[in-house]
Amino acid sequence: KGSYDSVIEAYVVNKEGQVISTTDTPLQKLFDLTGSFAKGEFPVFENKENGEVVVPLTGKGLWDDIWGYIALEADMNTIKGAIFDHAGETPGLGAEIATAKYQAQFPKKQIYNNGEFVGVEVVKGGAKEGDIHAVDAVTGGTKTSDGLENMIKNCLRCYDAFFKARTAATEAPVVESTEIAE
Repeated sequence: KGSYDSVIEAYVVNKEGQVISTTDTPLQKLFDLTGSFAKGEFPVFENKENGEVVVPLTGKGLWDDIWGYIALEADMNTIKGAIFDHAGETPGLGAEIATAKYQAQFPKKQIYNNGEFVGVEVVKGGAKEGDIHAVDAVTGGTKTSDGLENMIKNCLRCYDAFFKARTAATEAPVVESTEIAE
């Protein structure tokens, strides 16, 4: 499949969705992601072969930091995968965000509804079946679930202009034919 450098193009974007030059590489930004976000510097890791992107997330759970990554398909709307971890959430409760079973809810969810950013809702009591914008909250982990939802929405919102610009750039313009059929 190739090495990181042959498959991944990493760069940093600003809130306007423009690629910006920084003295730190996108990988270095991950060491102080909270600081990078505060400066308006958002790392992007793009698969050169298919246009899918991975973006990092950072937030607060009930007891401590939570973080993760969301991979989006080339449409910049559909989640391909998600992974989360935590520094100190309650075992068996909020710590469940770090399990494969919990994370398996995210693929195929969408972060836009008719072009409007909505993120992903984390629903206490369970998301409605077929809701492409929501997942179940962690049972007994309400505050961690709230933190997870806030992290996803707040961080992905920082990439909104970038996602929209990428979507607009990949949509082919519709050209009407002026030829007359014979």
